[in-house]
Amino acid sequence: MGTFPPSTTIFNDAYIAEAFERYRRDPASVDESWRQYFRAAESLGGGGTAGGVDEGLLRKTAGAAALVDAIRQYGHLAVQLDPLGTPPPGGPELTPEFHGITEDDLALVPASALGFETGTAADVVRHLREVYCGAIGFELTHLGSEAERTWLTQAVERGTYTQPLSGEEKVAVLRRLTEVDGLERFLGRQYQGYKRFSIEGTDALVPMLDEAIVRAAQAGARRVVIGMAHRGRINVLVHVMGMSYDEMFGEFEGRPGETSEDATTGDVKYHLGYEGERVVAEQTVKLELAPNPSHLEVVNPVMSGIARAHQRVAGAVDGRDERVVVPLCIHGDAAFPGEGVVPETFNLSRLRGYRVGGTVHLIVNNQVGFTTDPIDARSTRYASDPAKGFEVPVMHVNADDAEACIAAVRLAAAYRDRFAKDVVIDLVGYRRWGHNETDEPAFTQPKLYELVRAHPTPRQVWAARLVRERVLDEAQVKALDDEVAQKLGAVHKAMKGQAAPASDGQGARAAAAPQSSVAPPAVAAQRLESINTALLTYPSGFTPHRQLAKTLERRRDALGSGKIDWGHAEALAFGALLEDGIGVRLSGQDAERGTFAHRNAVLHDVETGGTYVPLAQLAGARARFEIYNSPLSETAVMGFEYGFSTAAPTDLVLWEAQYGDFVNVAQPIIDQFISADRAKWGQRSGLVLLLPHGYEGGGPEHSSARLERFLQLCAEDNMSVAYPSTPAQYFHILRRQGTHRDRKPLVLMQPKSLLRLPAAASRLEELAGGAFQPVIDDAAVASRRGDVRRLVFSTAKLYYDLLAARGNRAEVALVRVDELYPWPGEALAAVVDAYPNLEDVVWAQEEPKNMGAWTYVAPQLRVATGNMLTIRYVGRPERASPAEGYKEAHDVEQKRIVQDALTPVASGAKRKAARV
Repeated sequence: MGTFPPSTTIFNDAYIAEAFERYRRDPASVDESWRQYFRAAESLGGGGTAGGVDEGLLRKTAGAAALVDAIRQYGHLAVQLDPLGTPPPGGPELTPEFHGITEDDLALVPASALGFETGTAADVVRHLREVYCGAIGFELTHLGSEAERTWLTQAVERGTYTQPLSGEEKVAVLRRLTEVDGLERFLGRQYQGYKRFSIEGTDALVPMLDEAIVRAAQAGARRVVIGMAHRGRINVLVHVMGMSYDEMFGEFEGRPGETSEDATTGDVKYHLGYEGERVVAEQTVKLELAPNPSHLEVVNPVMSGIARAHQRVAGAVDGRDERVVVPLCIHGDAAFPGEGVVPETFNLSRLRGYRVGGTVHLIVNNQVGFTTDPIDARSTRYASDPAKGFEVPVMHVNADDAEACIAAVRLAAAYRDRFAKDVVIDLVGYRRWGHNETDEPAFTQPKLYELVRAHPTPRQVWAARLVRERVLDEAQVKALDDEVAQKLGAVHKAMKGQAAPASDGQGARAAAAPQSSVAPPAVAAQRLESINTALLTYPSGFTPHRQLAKTLERRRDALGSGKIDWGHAEALAFGALLEDGIGVRLSGQDAERGTFAHRNAVLHDVETGGTYVPLAQLAGARARFEIYNSPLSETAVMGFEYGFSTAAPTDLVLWEAQYGDFVNVAQPIIDQFISADRAKWGQRSGLVLLLPHGYEGGGPEHSSARLERFLQLCAEDNMSVAYPSTPAQYFHILRRQGTHRDRKPLVLMQPKSLLRLPAAASRLEELAGGAFQPVIDDAAVASRRGDVRRLVFSTAKLYYDLLAARGNRAEVALVRVDELYPWPGEALAAVVDAYPNLEDVVWAQEEPKNMGAWTYVAPQLRVATGNMLTIRYVGRPERASPAEGYKEAHDVEQKRIVQDALTPVASGAKRKAARV
């Protein structure tokens, strides 16, 4: 309900009469607050006008209605949320006096005047205070949808999902809390000084997750995907995911478990992912906990991407069923308002390319972030407040009240199931120890930790309640605690009695040496022609933009004329993969058209505004094509696509940067997931990063995708890094990535000026035959290699600048290195050996000397040349900024680089030791 019209307005008769006439003609034409007022007046016999009833009674009715609205809106301020006893702030709006009436006046107003069926306003207010100021703090009135507000209000006020637990359920909760608390106490005794980031103080998280899984299963879910940070993770791994006590104790003993089988270095136990399952009502529900780094909240979009991939169901609308997979995301109270990836991920939640049908969010609220108090950690009252900007309902619960915690989960699950939207539960508790178990929290929060140390555990609080309610007695509570302790002790003793796995003395397991990927089967020219024709065929009545239609029509002749450009080659690669049964998903800022208007994968009808996606309608496709313009976000979107790729191992998943320079906004996804996931967690991803890169006078932020940073991350065959120099090369590497089963990420530097450069165009036979070539020798000098004195290695963009300036110089050969990692050492050595009279070798690049590939390739080139040739660097000098900000300065520097690369040193130089 809205707020009643203010009392200063209520008795302005002319204004009321005008509003009443509008109400009589159409109730929807006036605000909800006026509709309430007129309904109240009608129920009191006034026909909707003030003159027909006692004005005093009408004033009391208006005050009572305003109080009812205030309780619904501000009741959460009166809920005792802090288990440590901090009183709730309350609010004057929750008193009758604030609205010009008294408690006694409420008994004079019939409930029917407020829209309730029986009793008086006093009965209504009493009930609503119990609901909104009792065990759960509800924040619902900020929702923009009246349907959602009405459903939630009715569910809350009728107690549909907040019924008390049965005696049996209460005992089950006590058992769960005893297991949770028992494990933490046992680990604390057996592994003193070890970090475990204990759950103690918010123990109710585990029974809340239990309930969320049950409710998800009852609503049709067959998988639950969970993302969380380190706090409480060990308990979740064991008691929610199903990791055995034996395996967890082995982690503390330094014995890698099943979660680390494919990893080389491994990771700490409180970062591990896990897959388990649970049977609910004879239905198996798969459980997946995404592995995560210490970078708080960065796992959120990864988890969402995993969920989206698993929601794909054959035969469902849009190929997905959002009910079959439910995402649960667990946050920290300091990180939720503090980390920017949180709102970025919320912003994805209702977008067509990223929605997952709603995520249930649980904030594990310790009321402190490491050593930082809330007053220094956020500018909002609640940790959960950022979520309200996305019209998400919020519930606050006291972590010591297990019954309220479970009731909140039941309502959250029902809301998600009905409205397919996110919902937040703020679990207000405390952290029994420091940030980790080796910290002394009293150094920085002495008064807080006086309260914590004097406070009983959540298990003790719940057990005492059950004893008071005579559900159990003290002896039964103790017996349950002893039972759990004995089980833990027995498992631990048995584990200690087992011989530890023999060590090879090498520490982390060795990774396989980098290997080149196997080339996929060739695609026949006739098949490519068929795909091309299909992609240029539009539905009857569809009217694309005239200029764009003319541009795309050139692709019809390009196959015969040898003018296949980048966007064209990409479309053919995607089409061939789709016919092979390999799905393709591409997203990024402006990805549908392409930053440089080279793709145009989504066509717009200029007459109707409708869209048509040729690749999605390819007749021979045996898999799904998806392409989406992303929001203006790098971290969340790349994280989402990374997560999607891990759960869709047979699909080609790509993320495209608007400019490659912007990729570093998502650096945590690159450093913590893409480059290190297999080494840490044995997790595999085939994500492709498309990063426009090249120096064309665009300035420091529109030139470099920071190639050097990716090369620095390369090791243990963890990814591929390439810079294709032709559309055919791009075609082949996409095909290779899509068909290769041993997936690893692929980082592609992408062209800008080359997208339509005639010299870079490819012929049909180059796509239909052959395969990706990591190194491309200079075909122009193949017949006169003996004349060559200088061998210039470069990558795609600079190669064409060098080619245009070389002219007829017979003494210089230009060789392209299209794949930088795995380093094509043997191919490079073979190229060097093919030139018998070399005097020096040049690595030429556009980037500054401390950037680009130079520091990576220099030692590799020494090996390729056998340390028998001078290796020279040609490029920009070391710089703090990657590129010039002025076009004139760029042109001068670019010209110098080209000239220096093409000008051999004085004749007569001999083969000698490499000089770098």
